[in-house]
Amino acid sequence: MHQSMTVDELNEMRGTPVLASDGDKIGSLEEIFYDEQTGKPEWIGVGTGFFGTKRVLVPVDGTNLDGERITVPYSKEQVQDSPDIDGDEVSQDTEAELYAHYGLGYSEQRSDSGLPAGGGAGVDTSPRRVDRDLGDDDTLTRSEEELRVGKRDVESGRVRLRKWVETEPVQTDVELQRETVHVEREAVNQVVSNAEIGEAEIEVPLHVEEAVVEKQVVAKERISLDKDVETETQKVTDEVRKERVEIEGAEDPQGRRR
Repeated sequence: MHQSMTVDELNEMRGTPVLASDGDKIGSLEEIFYDEQTGKPEWIGVGTGFFGTKRVLVPVDGTNLDGERITVPYSKEQVQDSPDIDGDEVSQDTEAELYAHYGLGYSEQRSDSGLPAGGGAGVDTSPRRVDRDLGDDDTLTRSEEELRVGKRDVESGRVRLRKWVETEPVQTDVELQRETVHVEREAVNQVVSNAEIGEAEIEVPLHVEEAVVEKQVVAKERISLDKDVETETQKVTDEVRKERVEIEGAEDPQGRRR
């Protein structure tokens, strides 16, 4: 892109991405500052930062238009650190400060090619004004910044439900039966026929109960996690810029000069 381009041509490129010398995006073309006497564009206003709220200026000289993007011969950091411009005019002092920031000599005369021509004669020191969407009726648009607050979901913590096994001793009483034998004797005085005298033996089995232990798993409690949503109001504080309009040299409907 050379300085020979007109303001109208640059106006058609509003919103075009502006890239640094290393290809990193700086912002988008939003404004064109031009020389009031010659009508040639000298600075482009680039919107950077969050929602493009910060405005920085870059010299038109040395910029290059490549397809649908504009590349400037400066790093992103150098452009973002340029002096702040709050108004719609660039004063001589501010322009000198901008030239110094970009390493350009303010006293250098610029040729039509956009390259330094050397020497200090014929330097145009008139204020540089910004072209802001001028229509056929020469209207000027006044804009204001509005605060836009969004929301995002971030993790604030974790809740973990975990179970583990503990072993503890238990005891219980159980009644056990045991068989015992006692001897009963009964006196008999009776004649027995065909009885034989000899040895005899009687064996009686004895039984006893013993404790048998077995275990079974019984569900005792069901535990789960459930989430609730609480709503709170939080104040967000920031600063917004508003453009003001001052009219000079015109008469109001009552005929008073402004």
